[in-house]
Amino acid sequence: PIYPVALQAQLLSEQARQEIRMARGSFDPKLDASWGTKKFEDKSYFNTVNGTLSLPTRTPVTPKVGFERRTGQLLDPSEKIPGNQQVSAGVMLPLGRGLLTDERRTALRQANLMTTMLEAERVKVINKLLLEGAVTYWSWYYRHQSFLLFDRASSVALELFNRVKLNYRQGEASVLDTVQASITWQMRMVERQEALTQLQNARIAVSNFIWEEGLQPLDLQENAVPTLSEGDRRIDNEELGRLTDLAMENHPELIKLRIKINQLELEQTLAREWLKPRLDLNYYMLRQPATPGLFDPKNDYKLGMDFSMPLFLRKERAKLKMTGIKIDNSTFELNQEQRDIRNDIRKIFNELLNVTAVLSRQQDMAAAYQKLMDGEMLNLQNGESDLFKINIQQEKLLQAKEKVIKLQAEYRKQKAYLYWAAGVSPALVQQ
Repeated sequence: PIYPVALQAQLLSEQARQEIRMARGSFDPKLDASWGTKKFEDKSYFNTVNGTLSLPTRTPVTPKVGFERRTGQLLDPSEKIPGNQQVSAGVMLPLGRGLLTDERRTALRQANLMTTMLEAERVKVINKLLLEGAVTYWSWYYRHQSFLLFDRASSVALELFNRVKLNYRQGEASVLDTVQASITWQMRMVERQEALTQLQNARIAVSNFIWEEGLQPLDLQENAVPTLSEGDRRIDNEELGRLTDLAMENHPELIKLRIKINQLELEQTLAREWLKPRLDLNYYMLRQPATPGLFDPKNDYKLGMDFSMPLFLRKERAKLKMTGIKIDNSTFELNQEQRDIRNDIRKIFNELLNVTAVLSRQQDMAAAYQKLMDGEMLNLQNGESDLFKINIQQEKLLQAKEKVIKLQAEYRKQKAYLYWAAGVSPALVQQ
């Protein structure tokens, strides 16, 4: 959709892709090089060149390729190389810490989880936007129908006023009757004007959701009219159960919390790795560049091990304990959120049932008031009624009809809120 908030939500997907890209950057090949020389009192102590290309993988093994060149009059004998230069190819394998996982692999797994989390956030933003759009639409519907109601009422009041004036000229009505009819007509015109202003403001609110390419805002067309679909699917207990199950599985907030727990579990696994000693095995096959032939892994090699371990592991054990606390806290939050969502769905469902019941009775009341009004108008034509009774019946009829319109809009709003509370787009609601 062409809407600033919707476009912002789409940026979350791009953000997720960049998170993965950044995590994959830890596995990019790395080139290290160094050069050093020392000359003193006309003596060349050393001239060294070192270069290493490491190729991180998603396994514990890290292949490395190196080049060394060493010359000098006072070069350390242990650093002397036949032919002054040498190439190497080998691997570094952690046997302790880092064998099962390390920072790079953990970061990549968390980034993949972040994709799902940001997608859930995008769905949440879009659902909220569509909910606001649905609520705004039904507010527009209510204001539009309310204006039509008061517009018709003002026309009826004007017709009565003209009829009373004619009766006054014929001697069948008093001056006070004309005053009363005039007051009623003016009151209906005031109500019509207020309804028109509210309708205009509702149209402006709807225009907030209308955009075209290039983020150019558009206004709602003057001939645009909100409609009420005839086919309306009722929400029953079976649908309530389906929505609740759907919410427990796919609600964006629950997805985000589950992903958060999964990320913390990865951190916990990494924290356990740090309890192990660092024991890295390094093996490199050696070869002089000028010597023809392949590497001889049995005779020409360099082998070594690196070992280190904190004696008390207080930092590592504290990190592991803190991660466990975060997991417990997030699990409690997930359980509470699940309960809150269930209760919210149930409460909105109860509101929906209440609106449904009240709307049915209010429609019956409006139909009854219409019959009374039609009867009073017939009596007026036969000279058996007066303006006082007609004004009372018309006022009650207007109130009843306006409440019907308001309840019709409120029913649709509650349906939108129900599906939103379940984490489902209001656009999926069959109006």
